[in-house]
Amino acid sequence: MQTMTGIDQLRLWRTLMDLRQIGAGATEADGITRLAFSPPELEAKAYIRVLMEECGLDVYTDAVGNVFGVYQGREPDLPVIMTGSHVDSVIRGGAFDGTLGVLGAIEAVRTMKEAGIRPRRTIEIVSFSDEEGTRFGAGYMGSKALAGKLDDRFLTLTDQEGESYETVLTKAGYEPSAYPKAKRDSREIGAFLEMHIEQGRVLEEADIAAGIVTTIQGPLWLQVTIEGAADHAGATPMAIRKDASLAMAEAMLAVEEAAVTHGGVGTVGSLKVKPGGINIIPGEVVFTVDMRHGDTTLRDRMLTDIEASFSAIAGKRGVSFKTLVTKKEPPATCSEDIRASIHQAANTCGIPVKDMPCGAGHDALIMSTVTRMGMILVRSQDGISHNPQEWTSQEDCAKGTELLMRTLHSLAEERGDEA
Repeated sequence: MQTMTGIDQLRLWRTLMDLRQIGAGATEADGITRLAFSPPELEAKAYIRVLMEECGLDVYTDAVGNVFGVYQGREPDLPVIMTGSHVDSVIRGGAFDGTLGVLGAIEAVRTMKEAGIRPRRTIEIVSFSDEEGTRFGAGYMGSKALAGKLDDRFLTLTDQEGESYETVLTKAGYEPSAYPKAKRDSREIGAFLEMHIEQGRVLEEADIAAGIVTTIQGPLWLQVTIEGAADHAGATPMAIRKDASLAMAEAMLAVEEAAVTHGGVGTVGSLKVKPGGINIIPGEVVFTVDMRHGDTTLRDRMLTDIEASFSAIAGKRGVSFKTLVTKKEPPATCSEDIRASIHQAANTCGIPVKDMPCGAGHDALIMSTVTRMGMILVRSQDGISHNPQEWTSQEDCAKGTELLMRTLHSLAEERGDEA
């Protein structure tokens, strides 16, 4: 029997720093921008393919651009163990969000291969398309395609330049109508394990390098349009104005109040005021709301309170609200047996870990509808993410990847009657 060796920390770090250059701005303060199917994102996927091929994996890309690297197991007819994350980013994001999960998976499998370890089950590494949702306002598109959760409506989504998803896929070399081919039979996948940076401060405050996720909060996204009346800023008395921006200000406070009341989180992340002149009363405001909670019932109560507040504000200010739900995902519970495998790996490696819920959304959330799912979180410096200052130390990246490798090996050695 071959002996499991430690991962190559320096090699992993080099790949992280190499990928960091793709989509990087002119200065470090500009961060990294790799929007879905943009040239930098496609270049990042090409880099991932090269690493997978160098590792000796069987590499393919599916109908929506998900990139897979396959390490064939001794019993290839058994359901596979899948692992990975994403390489697309938010605007001016950081170097570790998503990428650690993809590059760490490649390093983990490379280390197994170098040690002569061929597990019972096949291991598939995946780099999912469009996890962030920044470009089209609807994330997890690659994992949703795999899970069979897309329909033709997604092709009509448009980015800020007015280009549809269908057009962007075509320009990237894909056949948009072929997206159903990306769906996988759930019986083919025995488990999904994702490693990701924490994107919060819990691990840092506990002085622990890695966390084992218990549950993932489900996000609910809204796009809200307020219609008022654009008038002259000097000639229109305050008492008769229908100022969409003041209605928006009250609406933002209503989001905060609902989140605090029900123990969730709520964020107004983007807004656009029209017409946008210094001497014009805003006639229209479009903004987004991100709501999250570990309890679906309480998240729904947040939405009910917010919509009631919007209605009251509309009556008070003589404006109208139009609310569109652009994303609604239920929370997910991580598999007990996968969590136990991660704990066992942590004990073997001597790495302290912490059981914890996950507030951020991940592809693992969608994959939980396909198969049993687990997540490893790795400490984020100062809890910063979706920001150029996002950072996770070389040592912590290595510790998380060590846990990933040993857990993958454990899961991939399960017999057919154990999963």
